[in-house]
Amino acid sequence: MTIKVNQQTQEFHLFNNQVSYIFRVLEKSNQLEHLYYGKRIKHRNSFKHLIEREVRPSCNMFEGDHTSSLEHINQEYPSFGTTDYRYPAHMVTNNIGSQITNYQYQTYRIIPGKPTLSNLPATYVEDNEEAETLEITLVDEVLHSKLILSYTIYANRNVICRNTKFINEGREAFYLTNTMSASVDFPDDQFEMLHLAGAWAREAHVELQRLTKGIQSIYSARGASSHAHNPFLALKRFDTTEHTGEVYGFSLVYSGNFLGQVEVDTYSVTRVMMGINPFQFKWKLNPTKSFQTPECVMVYSNEGLNGMSQTYHDLYRTRLARGFWRDKERPILINNWEATYFNFNEEKILSIAKTAKELGMELFVLDDGWFGERHDDTSSLGDWFENKEKLPNGIQGLSEKMEALGMKFGLWFEPEMVCKDTKLFKEHPDWIIATPNRRPSHGRNQFILDFSREEVVDHIFSLMDHILEKSKISYIKWDMNRYMTEPYSLGLAIDQQGELAHRYILGVYKLYERLIEKYPEILFESCAGGGARFNPGLLYYAPQAWASDDTDAVERLKIQYGTSMVYPLSSIGSHVSAVPNHQVHRITPIDTRANVAYFGTFGYELDITKLSEEEKEKVKEQTLFFKEKRQLIRNGHFYRLLNPFESNDVSWMVVSNDRKEAIVGVYKVLAKPNDKYYRLPLKGLDPDKLYKIAEKETTHYGDELMNIGIILADDYTDRAGEYWSREKAGDFSSTIFLLKEVHE
Repeated sequence: MTIKVNQQTQEFHLFNNQVSYIFRVLEKSNQLEHLYYGKRIKHRNSFKHLIEREVRPSCNMFEGDHTSSLEHINQEYPSFGTTDYRYPAHMVTNNIGSQITNYQYQTYRIIPGKPTLSNLPATYVEDNEEAETLEITLVDEVLHSKLILSYTIYANRNVICRNTKFINEGREAFYLTNTMSASVDFPDDQFEMLHLAGAWAREAHVELQRLTKGIQSIYSARGASSHAHNPFLALKRFDTTEHTGEVYGFSLVYSGNFLGQVEVDTYSVTRVMMGINPFQFKWKLNPTKSFQTPECVMVYSNEGLNGMSQTYHDLYRTRLARGFWRDKERPILINNWEATYFNFNEEKILSIAKTAKELGMELFVLDDGWFGERHDDTSSLGDWFENKEKLPNGIQGLSEKMEALGMKFGLWFEPEMVCKDTKLFKEHPDWIIATPNRRPSHGRNQFILDFSREEVVDHIFSLMDHILEKSKISYIKWDMNRYMTEPYSLGLAIDQQGELAHRYILGVYKLYERLIEKYPEILFESCAGGGARFNPGLLYYAPQAWASDDTDAVERLKIQYGTSMVYPLSSIGSHVSAVPNHQVHRITPIDTRANVAYFGTFGYELDITKLSEEEKEKVKEQTLFFKEKRQLIRNGHFYRLLNPFESNDVSWMVVSNDRKEAIVGVYKVLAKPNDKYYRLPLKGLDPDKLYKIAEKETTHYGDELMNIGIILADDYTDRAGEYWSREKAGDFSSTIFLLKEVHE
């Protein structure tokens, strides 16, 4: 990777073998003009020939200069009001109420590697040779403020990471009301916008729409990234498919209120911005203080959506997730939630754990209901001490018994919430987020603790630490089951209330960091009513996330397919659950439930003591299979083959890094009578390697499998009777194919 700077023409070119990003300093205004972002082009001493400037009806910055309108110049980090009428990437209000800024280029520096972000999650490097970072410093002399734009380009990834930092060097405070992490102006609008939308129990559904003039956006104003939108969008060309064509991805490493916005102007220029949602955001920046935005990870791919996804997968798995569990095999877990809900005792829990051990599982997770007087979802959050009627030996005693069984032990917490009947609420009623003189709304019979206050975070840490310190706990499921309403903090000044949502998320990060620092070998899984806070920010602390409370295998085809647009399989929490399914009441074969759940972290969430002996044997086979293949699934290259949003048939596969092995999942939602023949072309194999398909006991070269495909029908020549008497698969059927290199 290289960052080339032409100091004479003040041009900057960031490039590696895959991608180029070019911008320059405007001669008169000293602001930044964007020239190109896309497939790598050869470096030249100057790219001034890329400048497009014609006279158009508009306001201009300089008298007598009719081509100085910022409305008609592609920019790097635009402001509003100095001849640009499009939405800006930043907005500052000063002491006279003005919102006009003029950040002008001052200097640059190139830093080996990638600096960390203060108090925020971000991607990283383990060696400075992996990346280079360009910092551009701009100055507004009226505000006495500096603005630092940061660009990191990785050497061997088609990735550019951006963030911004505002610094107040004056004597008076000013207010930040918009602080985007990245902004890119594309010269045309020939794109479709892809994003992940949904609701509780149907997260990460793929939405696709052609760009139109005006604003199209995704966002959250709920205090979390939300079920409704994931903090990710992509712009793809019309002819781009899963495996061919151009696409630009934008993913925000942040867990709170966000905005991803695309604006197409009247001249068909497309402006993409991503960052903290400006709605209800107002940050008081005092003299000598700075404000750091989250990181936006931009990925360019000319190998389709799947190429973009693989870049995100590898980066987020190895350079965003971190710590003890980053590269380790995750244990197969059994969670008691759909087995018992709140109705359990120690005897019931141990009986499930004993059976789980016999069936090959490795970790028992005790979900909601172990604390206070928690017999339903109306009470006790915040009273993080054991219910001795359910657990007479406490968490410590139960965890020791789990270890004696040969099982690791995990525990559910919802640390950000409190119920009114608790000791915590009675002692600190002012610690909830609620607006004075207004009725606070409730959600799931609980209220949100004000994590913008340091004393609240300290107190919750002490309660959790008291449990963790004395018990043998190797896993924590961190849940969050309601959004923020009536945002107001009694711990913040009146003119700082617009800081609450961001400070809250910083408090969440701080609690994670403190727990990880003291208990580095605990595996954290984030959860928020399922996937409401499945975002890159939390992967920095919790390397896996519960994708959805919907555990139905058929619904999970869509949820896991959409989630895989950005997130690696190693991060996608996926379980085999009971039938009829508790969310949609669908009955699916236990084989299909496992065949879907394999492509994630894999576990179980049902009362396995009630399974038939035949089903238990199936589970033994499944756990053994996953143990053999989990390294391939975690580290391999993931390919989406058939789209559940477009077809009754769904397929995906994982190929090992050395291309010697692959696993293919094929799913048919509804059975069809007298159906057509199917061939499934594969991806990512070595065309010259010979592969054996274990399930078919046939061998094929990689080029055959990628160009012709797996023949899914069988050859019944001279076996018509056998064809009519065969066992039919029925609805919700699935097959796993295992491919392994062999030699003739």
